[in-house]
Amino acid sequence: MPSELQFHPGEAFDPDAFLGDFDGWVREQGIRLYPAQEEAVLELVLGRHLVLSTPTGTGKSLVALAAHAIALAQGKRSWYTAPIKALVSEKFFQLVETFGAANVGMVTGDSSVNPDAPIICCTAEILANLALRQGADAAVDVVCMDEFHYYADPDRGWAWQVPLLLLVRTQFLLMSATLGDVTELTADLERRTGREVAQVMGAERPVPLDYRYVMTPVHETVEQLLADGLAPIYIVHFSQAAAVERAQALSSAKVASREQRDAIAEEIGGFRFSAGFGATLSRLIRAGIGVHHAGMLPKYRRLVEQLAQRGLLRVICGTDTLGVGINVPIRTVLFTGLTKFDGTKMRQLTAREFHQIAGRAGRAGYDTAGEVVAEAPEHEIENARSTAKAEATAAAGGKKKSVTKKRAPDGFVSWGPLSFERMIAAAPETLSSSMQLTAAMLINVIGRPGSDVPAREPGSAFENVRSLVFDNHEALPRQRALARRAIGIYRTLRAAGVVEQRGGGFDGSASIRLTVQLQPNFALNQPLSPFALAAFELLDPAASGYALDMISVLEATLDDPRPILSQQQFKARGEAVAAMKQEGIEYEQRMELLEEVTWPKPLDELLEHAFETFASSQPWVRDFALSSKSVVRDLYERAMTFGEFVAFYQLGRSEGLVLRYLSDAFRAARQTIPDDAKTEELRDLIEWLGELVRQVDSSLLDEWEALTSGVPHPELSISGRPDAPVLPPAPPSVLTNRRAFLVLVRNELWRRVQLAALQRDDELEALDPDADWPTALDAYFAEHDEIGTGPDARSSARILIEEGAERWTVRQIIEDPAGDHDWGIRAEVDLAASAEQGIAVVRVLGLDRL
Repeated sequence: MPSELQFHPGEAFDPDAFLGDFDGWVREQGIRLYPAQEEAVLELVLGRHLVLSTPTGTGKSLVALAAHAIALAQGKRSWYTAPIKALVSEKFFQLVETFGAANVGMVTGDSSVNPDAPIICCTAEILANLALRQGADAAVDVVCMDEFHYYADPDRGWAWQVPLLLLVRTQFLLMSATLGDVTELTADLERRTGREVAQVMGAERPVPLDYRYVMTPVHETVEQLLADGLAPIYIVHFSQAAAVERAQALSSAKVASREQRDAIAEEIGGFRFSAGFGATLSRLIRAGIGVHHAGMLPKYRRLVEQLAQRGLLRVICGTDTLGVGINVPIRTVLFTGLTKFDGTKMRQLTAREFHQIAGRAGRAGYDTAGEVVAEAPEHEIENARSTAKAEATAAAGGKKKSVTKKRAPDGFVSWGPLSFERMIAAAPETLSSSMQLTAAMLINVIGRPGSDVPAREPGSAFENVRSLVFDNHEALPRQRALARRAIGIYRTLRAAGVVEQRGGGFDGSASIRLTVQLQPNFALNQPLSPFALAAFELLDPAASGYALDMISVLEATLDDPRPILSQQQFKARGEAVAAMKQEGIEYEQRMELLEEVTWPKPLDELLEHAFETFASSQPWVRDFALSSKSVVRDLYERAMTFGEFVAFYQLGRSEGLVLRYLSDAFRAARQTIPDDAKTEELRDLIEWLGELVRQVDSSLLDEWEALTSGVPHPELSISGRPDAPVLPPAPPSVLTNRRAFLVLVRNELWRRVQLAALQRDDELEALDPDADWPTALDAYFAEHDEIGTGPDARSSARILIEEGAERWTVRQIIEDPAGDHDWGIRAEVDLAASAEQGIAVVRVLGLDRL
């Protein structure tokens, strides 16, 4: 662990002394500053803005650390921004190690740690909204913007631009490996702030790159790279499915030696792999092959990263998310293609995308060079081989055969050696402005302190909005479009009574002000939470479905997990087609009716009407989409485990996304639902959800709880370091949270009730091979016509539990139509097995009369 930097903010700042102290501290860590780093730190000490665009591996993070150190030494407040929460929390932990926990805070929207600290880590949107609300008076002295190329992102780029427009007293450090020409940007920044802008760009890589274009299939290329000692190899794919398929295809090759495989087995001996993708990953890792993509569980990604840090994984198959700051040491980057689908069409990679990925090759301190290898298109490789074979046969005196060339796949966008060379030589494209204007942004500007003065006066709300609309980085036609948008939003806000205008005419005497009090985290953390709070009041706590309806309201305010919803819709349409065929509906009519089938949307009509009513007085909510869905509810109603849900909807490649959604839902439920609105059943449901997430992968909740408590989790805080533990911290025993464990037990029995009601003997026998389900069900249905599955049938009153030290005896009472409640499912709960597996291990003994 690096030693903490020591500062004395009360003393006069001496630039020369600081440079000496900082250089000495760096040397203590066994590091020597590169010339580009020395130049960059000097520019920051001199108080200039700095645009730092140097290749990956040239130590931009150390320059950012120096910027924070300079600010701290001067008694100033500095901010670090990144595009994603994972990078923000990673930087938070790193800065805590360097500056001490008292000096570092973090704000990400769903967590706030030490928010008054002199160093704050946050997402770009947090800083942008602060700038909108407080303007130049914001307590922001220094800003380090990481991954600044996001400035050009069509959806989020506004958040990188707004601070540059409004924080005119602030010193900026803008960092990225791929910025391109920033002449206009730096000129504008200097004009606004009156502060000189320095540029440190294009420094020589400490580890140079070698480039190759190959005409061999991927598996042969990999074998040659391994033979040449050029591992670790990161094989870049542009879909998660392709990455996993490639890894499985390579598993038959000899990637790792026996000694390496033994070392891997020893490192991961205690790791808990789940069924499905976990079993696949376990097999691949033991062969020396890693998989890395955003759809994986966090614990799996961390495992791959830690094994790679130790040099135990020689090949990693992943996606192009490699370009967003993941911590995996790589000697060789192998592109399987130079084109990608961007959501609209197939296209070649931009220069920025190519350099972001290629720049990860070569490990400083380990490699003398990094390798960047690009594969030719597969059909061209096959055609070249077929042609060469035919020519060799003819040259040997054989009959020359004509070669039938393989055609490119439909929609294929070609690339070749010239494309590769052009990408290598090309500078990243000039960043283009992506300014936006929303109701939330306008409300923040209008609500700025002291802005409710006549329009002709400096700092008025009119002047602030005009400046935001016409003094940005957009061209004039786009600025005029933003002005029309601002006028439309303003009229809506006035009509809703959110703002009011005093005075009028063209003499500049008019003023506007907000009529509502903005919450501190307005438009940052779950922006539809205020709507959820209003919608909760529409539900009756005494109603039987209240707890699940509360979850449905909450889910409608969360971002859509598109892969889950797509699979739910696919499953629903499959079931609908089967039902329509059974009813004899003709094909054309089936196809027409099928268009109306979508994923489950509980309370959709109620929520739509409520949303319209709420938006009439709070029009800013229209900036955000309300979307009814049922993921948490579906999981609970089906009484499935996480693994069963993933398998049921075939979400193996997206289980990380499923878990992140569930953890977001759990946090939202904990934070948003008022305590006085939580019935015992709803508390049970929330505790169950949290325990389910924790048992699958505790890191998401451990990290959140560590951050909200302000006490960093030691294993999480050092996860990016080579000496970090490979095995993640074990989740607490599933028996610890008794309320959640009771729900897990009840769910296991409820699954049997549902299957029994449908008389699915085969599925019941698969769950409980020791129970004679067919005979028991025949006996039950001889007395009763059906098994109830309504809310009352699932209530806690229908289950009896006798708790023992090693096992529980459980009785699930069946809801029969006569209301006799004289039948039940007998079962035992194995506590030791439950603790080991992280689920409720229930053994059903039978269904019989009480």
